[in-house]
Amino acid sequence: MNYGMYLSATGIRANSYRQDVIANNLANAETVGFKRNHAAFHERLNEAMERNEPMSQDSLFSPMSGGLLASPTQIDFTSGTFEATNNNLDLAIQGKGFFAVQTQNDTKLTRMGQFILDREGFLVTANDQASKVVDPKGTPIQLPGYRAHQLQVDSSGTIRTGRDNQIIGQVGLFDVTDPNQLVKTGGSMFSADNLQQMMKPIAATVRSGWVEGSNVDPTHELTQLMDAQRQLEANANMIRYQDQATAKLVNEVGKIS
Repeated sequence: MNYGMYLSATGIRANSYRQDVIANNLANAETVGFKRNHAAFHERLNEAMERNEPMSQDSLFSPMSGGLLASPTQIDFTSGTFEATNNNLDLAIQGKGFFAVQTQNDTKLTRMGQFILDREGFLVTANDQASKVVDPKGTPIQLPGYRAHQLQVDSSGTIRTGRDNQIIGQVGLFDVTDPNQLVKTGGSMFSADNLQQMMKPIAATVRSGWVEGSNVDPTHELTQLMDAQRQLEANANMIRYQDQATAKLVNEVGKIS
């Protein structure tokens, strides 16, 4: 196989993957609680080094790279901009931390703080999943007989009644020992193997009447998208040039006169 073609092909695949990651970021630029993905790459060793066969290394090709390969996508957990909603049950966490919600199968973490009360009085996420928000002990928060405008949430996540300031609940705020182990599960939710063991309650500042928007900067993402497109085109051009050179070598230089 033409080694130059192989290297250019890995460049095409890597930048195509990079484009997909950036496109997904742009598509979620207005999604509450969304955290952008970062496309990561690593250099592949040449074949001899991969097989740990130093004696078979060629003096010409040994210093050359084995191509560019994609690494697991990384999540950028920096905070997004806060947006006012004037809804008492919309919450945003300042700094580190997550809300915990209980789905049909397990517990997940999220920074998406758009909450409502369902028919049974459970505090749930305001999306199709309607996952139940839990307190610091992991118990779903239920506030039967109340409406959203009758409740207030202070900066510690404590839920109080609007009239007599009575404490009736507490929103759980959690952090994890290693955020790099979290994976996205859709709906601005995160999970991980052994998530329950990783979670730990924390004291964080909550802002009621606000939500945290996406941390995607469309201008930055578009710049990265154009850069990925240029690199993809450059590698495609290199494949075409090498194909033309190979054709000329076979059809003209190697022709028997």
